Amino acid sequence: MGGVAQLADVVYIVCRSSSICRFSATTHQRLTDIDAEDVGNPSDIAACERMSQLYVADWQCVWLVSPDGGDIKRWLPKSPSDRLGPCTLSVTSSRLLVTSSSDKQVIHLDAGGDELRRVPLPDYMDPHHAVESPSGTFIVGHRNTQLGQDQVSEVNTEGQVLRQFSGSLGWSVHIAADSNKNIIVADWKYRRILLLDAKLALRRIIMDEHQLNYKQPLRLCYMEQSGQLLVGFFVSKGVAVFDVLRR
Repeated sequence: MGGVAQLADVVYIVCRSSSICRFSATTHQRLTDIDAEDVGNPSDIAACERMSQLYVADWQCVWLVSPDGGDIKRWLPKSPSDRLGPCTLSVTSSRLLVTSSSDKQVIHLDAGGDELRRVPLPDYMDPHHAVESPSGTFIVGHRNTQLGQDQVSEVNTEGQVLRQFSGSLGWSVHIAADSNKNIIVADWKYRRILLLDAKLALRRIIMDEHQLNYKQPLRLCYMEQSGQLLVGFFVSKGVAVFDVLRR
């Protein structure tokens, strides 16, 4: 699976193929797929409600996709000389956050694709995914190459580490955040989903391996208004829907 996102009442699932699957968010019935034959190797998808558009991370670029798939265009980088190397994506309001594992940085862009800043990460930090917090900092799920373990860290706009989650993680690929600074972490290896507070302390385990039916969570999409969490699983193309903060 390359990622899961929801825009309005449609759930989008991008896999390692040339199509984007669409499902009704209310009935879960499958809708017409989007033919994305030009998208070669998608690794993630994100949705912007405000701009009513989808972003898809590919090998060396980001694609802009309309909700019905009628308009698909290569969006970033704007110049062939720009290095992007997108790995994962996240959206806050009208801003896009691109995580680049090759350059160990987080790239912040506005709705028009203009670069706002590049946040350099420490040399030991191999980023998996990042989201912007309500306070303007960045929460990064990453591999600590010095310690040989995975962590969740909060960094400022200069890339300085402010705090870290000290618990054990198997492989924190994807994370999500809400307006109250709660952080949701998909722990791929240990088959669980964690809820951290604003200081990155563990509040509780939202889903354990039994509740996830022993599947490995790979991608997250949190819909704060409804309180629902979409979980995309490794290998399987399936997506599960959970009520998260109401539990």
